[in-house]
Amino acid sequence: MITTDVFTDRLELHAYGRLTLDECREFELLSDYRIQFNGPLDLLLDLRELESCSLDALIEQVRYGRQHAHDFSRIAIVSDSSMVTWAAMCSQFFVDADVRVFDDEGMAREWLGVTGSAIGDASVDSFDQQIAH
Repeated sequence: MITTDVFTDRLELHAYGRLTLDECREFELLSDYRIQFNGPLDLLLDLRELESCSLDALIEQVRYGRQHAHDFSRIAIVSDSSMVTWAAMCSQFFVDADVRVFDDEGMAREWLGVTGSAIGDASVDSFDQQIAH
């Protein structure tokens, strides 16, 4: 399960349990929409509660990262997993973003220079409503 908070200059994803392909695609819709209207974004990915990731979701993440190599400025990943740290370092070969891993969410937010007013918690339903208006 994921929750996504949308801000004017960044997206924040908090993952819990198992990450699925459908959840990845939901996040992609939200980020595509924000990128279209705001340009490159910062990301805060809180993966401390992530237990696993389906293989198709992992493949989708790599594909999406390569497709949007220039659309993210800074990516702050919050995790204490050495596997996540290793994957984050490998991702720098595919994206122009500055990717850093933190074990403390406050330090990640400080590095991002958290600014911008919150638009709110996002879901596909709220995203569809935004597009309809």
